[in-house]
Amino acid sequence: MAFCSNCGNEINAEAAFCGGCGTPVTGKQTSAVNTPAGKVTFDVVNRERLNMVKVELENASFRYEAGAMHYMQGNLELESNVPGVGKMFKSMITKEKIIKPVISGTGTVFMQPSFGEFTILELQNDEWILDQGAYYASELEVEIGAYTNRAISALFSGEKWFQTVVAGTGKVVIVSAGPLEEIELVNDKLVVDGRFTVARTSGVELKVAKATRGIFSTVISGEGLVNTFTGTGKVLIAPVDNYFNTLISIVRNIDYKVQSLNKG
Repeated sequence: MAFCSNCGNEINAEAAFCGGCGTPVTGKQTSAVNTPAGKVTFDVVNRERLNMVKVELENASFRYEAGAMHYMQGNLELESNVPGVGKMFKSMITKEKIIKPVISGTGTVFMQPSFGEFTILELQNDEWILDQGAYYASELEVEIGAYTNRAISALFSGEKWFQTVVAGTGKVVIVSAGPLEEIELVNDKLVVDGRFTVARTSGVELKVAKATRGIFSTVISGEGLVNTFTGTGKVLIAPVDNYFNTLISIVRNIDYKVQSLNKG
């Protein structure tokens, strides 16, 4: 029997992260978990220009972001487990939903329609660090934990102190404002001016740096601080919002300006 070195919770034998606080299990490498009898199929369908995730379950289970379920049909059961105190504390900081419900059985589940873009990641005994709000659903065998950013990165990158980590072998559904572009780094550097990075593999490190070397030249260039990704691995970015999310941003911006004029 093993216990978490951070919060003291009991840890499952095959777990890569503590289920209570998300701390990685010391000295343990992420590995594939034996898949129970059954099958989970994720598919993205389009209805009236909205995207929906369709999940087919055959004597299996999957986990999803709270509030994302739209409707389901079949011999299915929904379960929501209350997390440990450590996870509740991190949720207060990250503003991520701490309860990730699980649906089990045989049947079909449709998730909430959205203007967002859904991408299905195939994990093969690897680990991805997700942007805040990018996690949507996953197979039950995929471990979900938390990654702690460096203080300077947390303050200025927009990624906050903790990010969601998914690890192991299985499918993970992530959501983004626009189509994803995959960039592969081999001991390389990627500089991003903005918050459109959606995910990165654990071999890629995030740092915040000045766009140019000197403080004076940074002010002149107008770029200020940028997110810098270094190392070897993959980075997923959504450099352009899709058509509908772009329209939503324009409308919100117009509304903000109108409200500001009214207050003035």
